[in-house]
Amino acid sequence: MSKILFSVLLAWLFIGPADTLAQSRKSKKAIHKMLVESSVFNQGHSGFMLFDPQSNKTLEQMNAHQYFTPASNTKIFTLFSALQTFGDSLPVMHYIDTGDTLIFWGAGNPAFLHPDLPGDTSVLAFLRSRPEVLCYTDFNFKDDHFGPGWAWSDYSEYYQPERSPFPIYGNIARIYNKGNGRGFSVSPALFADSLAYSAELDEENKARIIRRERSNWFEFNSAARNTPGYQKDVPFRYSAELFTKLLSDTLRRTVHVLDPALIPAGAVRSLYMPASDSLYMRLMRNSDNFVAEQLLLMASDKLFNTQNSRRAISHVQTKFLRNAPDPLEWWDGSGLSRYNAFTPRTIVHVLNQLRQQQPMERLLQIFPAGGVSGTIRSWYGGSNGQGTYVYAKTGSLRYVHCLSGFIRTKKGHFLIFSFMHNNFTVNADLYRKEMQKILSAVYDTY
Repeated sequence: MSKILFSVLLAWLFIGPADTLAQSRKSKKAIHKMLVESSVFNQGHSGFMLFDPQSNKTLEQMNAHQYFTPASNTKIFTLFSALQTFGDSLPVMHYIDTGDTLIFWGAGNPAFLHPDLPGDTSVLAFLRSRPEVLCYTDFNFKDDHFGPGWAWSDYSEYYQPERSPFPIYGNIARIYNKGNGRGFSVSPALFADSLAYSAELDEENKARIIRRERSNWFEFNSAARNTPGYQKDVPFRYSAELFTKLLSDTLRRTVHVLDPALIPAGAVRSLYMPASDSLYMRLMRNSDNFVAEQLLLMASDKLFNTQNSRRAISHVQTKFLRNAPDPLEWWDGSGLSRYNAFTPRTIVHVLNQLRQQQPMERLLQIFPAGGVSGTIRSWYGGSNGQGTYVYAKTGSLRYVHCLSGFIRTKKGHFLIFSFMHNNFTVNADLYRKEMQKILSAVYDTY
């Protein structure tokens, strides 16, 4: 080998890697500078943590120990709870057969007749096949229909259905304008006679359909009536009496409400449905508040034979999250409550627990994918050959925007991150654009 070629080789071996290392350090410093000097992030309260689960090292952080309102990032904790609690089947209902009477109650499962979830006909087939008198009870529901810290005035909004012991039709009335003067279709059909025009709602120009606060009476305005194809999902107000009416109408046979005091002693049996990730995907990709709340009730039902979300939360905190970096202020399953408060490093801790316990391929299917699916289908999409590289859960309330999950780097490594932003008054898109720049830099650097 000539002396010249040998010298070039030495330069490549020693100087080249040094240059690469220097460039890497420069890029990492640039990411830190983008975080701490961001004119966008400085308009509110922001926190960030980037963690490498392979080396068990924190790569970057800013206010990672401080508390933030997480909004729907709370659903990460709900997913963790469900995966800790359920195996390959999910309970749907419980029952006692007394010989001439079938007494049954719910397990909290949200799938029964849900318009947007894969159909499970096992409950209908089971109840239709029973010759006994059917009696329903909700004695096992030991919770409130609204979560602590929820906005009371949102009772009529699609994103805040009531929690209930045996959900049916997703606990919503789906009202659709058929057009051509044909009026509205209503599902469940039982509510068709409980829908009427309200001139008071015409004070607003936009289409509106609402429910009166203390009844299952629904009202629409002229704009809704004159907008073909307009659809609105409106939560109905739960009661055991309403549930049995809806179920009776569906089964075409009478279902009675049973006084809990009359429940006899007997062997309790349960009906199950196969577990599939469709429920978890709806939780995370669609950020479904109703599914989130019911999953906690289901967990409590399985663990304690009663439905109480606080008991489920306390169990998960005590048994599975006692080593979390910071104490959790965790109040509901959906993140609708402004009482919730987590730190970025605690969210990263839970995400790392998920990564250790579940195949990465499964998590990537459940979480929204940047530029592809769920609540980030319009953001964090790969460009310049990056492909899909962000898999994360959003969390949004007024003055709140969070994003936490996994990021695949150019080298194929998976890192865990949590962005949390509170107390800003500008358009959240400014925050999304800023986070997108930083996550793209993380992709290129690591």
